[in-house]
Amino acid sequence: MTGDYTMKVMGFFKTETAKPRVNGNNFQQNKSAATIDLIGDNHIATSIETPMRDDAFLLSDEQKMVLIESKFRDIMDILGLDLNDDSLNGTPHRVAKMFVKEIFSGLNPENKPKISVFENKFNYGEMLVEKNVNLNSTCEHHFLPIVGKAHVAYISSGQVIGLSKINRVVDYFARRPQVQERLTVQIANELKRILKTEDVAVVIDAKHLCVSSRGIQDEGSSTITAEYGGAFKDQNRKEEFLKYLSLNV
Repeated sequence: MTGDYTMKVMGFFKTETAKPRVNGNNFQQNKSAATIDLIGDNHIATSIETPMRDDAFLLSDEQKMVLIESKFRDIMDILGLDLNDDSLNGTPHRVAKMFVKEIFSGLNPENKPKISVFENKFNYGEMLVEKNVNLNSTCEHHFLPIVGKAHVAYISSGQVIGLSKINRVVDYFARRPQVQERLTVQIANELKRILKTEDVAVVIDAKHLCVSSRGIQDEGSSTITAEYGGAFKDQNRKEEFLKYLSLNV
């Protein structure tokens, strides 16, 4: 909010210039409703990195849970729900815990999985494919679930990681408000960093509940995104990888 406003101080009326509100509170003033809907309905990402404030971790998880619980209680109250009902009374606390400790735990760098790498003693030089990795994320535009599978491949440059560690990397970046394109790139970039190779490929096939349960309400469609690095930019390597994904094994 900007401009002058009048406030009553100790019985006198005082006019002051309002300071711009931060953290998106003035976004509605700067963007039309049509633009806001356009960004959300088209699932537009604005950056490869997850948008985070510099002070995002000044509050502890416990402090965040207390504040979220209070604000979610307000939301339920505004909707007209009876918070004295035994079924609903604990919902704000459960939602706060779920947000901080579970579905958005990937926002906190302290939860980033510790990945150990090992020497490729077998001198295995072909691609390693981990397919059908369960993926549960949240659309950052509507805060509704994204559910699907990630398929990951890499070619060792001398180092390998445990297969379950790939699942952990996928899960870490999925547990935050996301856009599928960004999620795909973040997983690929992290594996490139860990394995010290550009030869990484990631494909995600997922359903978005913001498409199936609202808006167009299309329950049959899914979204596929891909990121290919290094050797996987070669058409033959890419086709080999995609062929493995089509196997019913």
